[in-house]
Amino acid sequence: MQGYLLAIDAGNTHVRIGLMDEETIIFSIRLSSLMPRTADEYWLAVRDFLMDSQIAKDEVTGAIISCVVPDHLHALVSCVQKYFHLQPLVVGPGIRTGISVRTDNPREIGADRIVNAAYGHAMYSQGVIVADFGTAVTYDYVSKDGIFAYTIIAPGLDICAQALKNSTAKLPGIALQMPAGILAKNTVAGMQAGVMYSYLGGVEKVIAMMKHALRCDCPVVATGGLGRMIAANTHAIDAYDPDVAFKGMRIIYKLNQK
Repeated sequence: MQGYLLAIDAGNTHVRIGLMDEETIIFSIRLSSLMPRTADEYWLAVRDFLMDSQIAKDEVTGAIISCVVPDHLHALVSCVQKYFHLQPLVVGPGIRTGISVRTDNPREIGADRIVNAAYGHAMYSQGVIVADFGTAVTYDYVSKDGIFAYTIIAPGLDICAQALKNSTAKLPGIALQMPAGILAKNTVAGMQAGVMYSYLGGVEKVIAMMKHALRCDCPVVATGGLGRMIAANTHAIDAYDPDVAFKGMRIIYKLNQK
């Protein structure tokens, strides 16, 4: 890979845009994906970071997009074409990923899960569970042979907290943070304790059941916006990396240049 690679990870809550070379993520931007943007608006977000990094746009020689929000894809592709004069590689059926998806319906597996699995297989040759804590939490297992066959999907932590608030008459919204302990003496602390410890218990149970069913003690890597807090409060997760998606896209991009 020569020059810089522009990687765009468009999820349900955020669009993350990163610029990478062979070894380093030069910068990353996080934008809300709850409102549509034009190609020009995406360019304006990237332009200032390029200038701050003293990188000319013609030094960007490749681009890759992972998108799970179809309504955003056209503007993202148009931005890359219009301002970088590149045809981006879009993660989807027909491209090389380094893994073999063998779920019941491979085409329903989102691009975000594919890039996570590609990273997991490239980095952990003995097999790995990648847990992505985003709007939803996904647990994806990739075997040592690069086979992605098993996946679990659950509500994300924010969905759980919002459901508690929205489904009751008097309970308030709460900040997603660990309480001082399990024994709470007020409503907000009690909600935080209930949500956070119940969620952590669910995470640990899912991982334990996966390992038991798989008959392996493979490493578990967490990613996603809330992954850092989850990983810091359980021994069930071995490592946290916020940039799994970017690194997985870099792996996939390089595979498709051969």
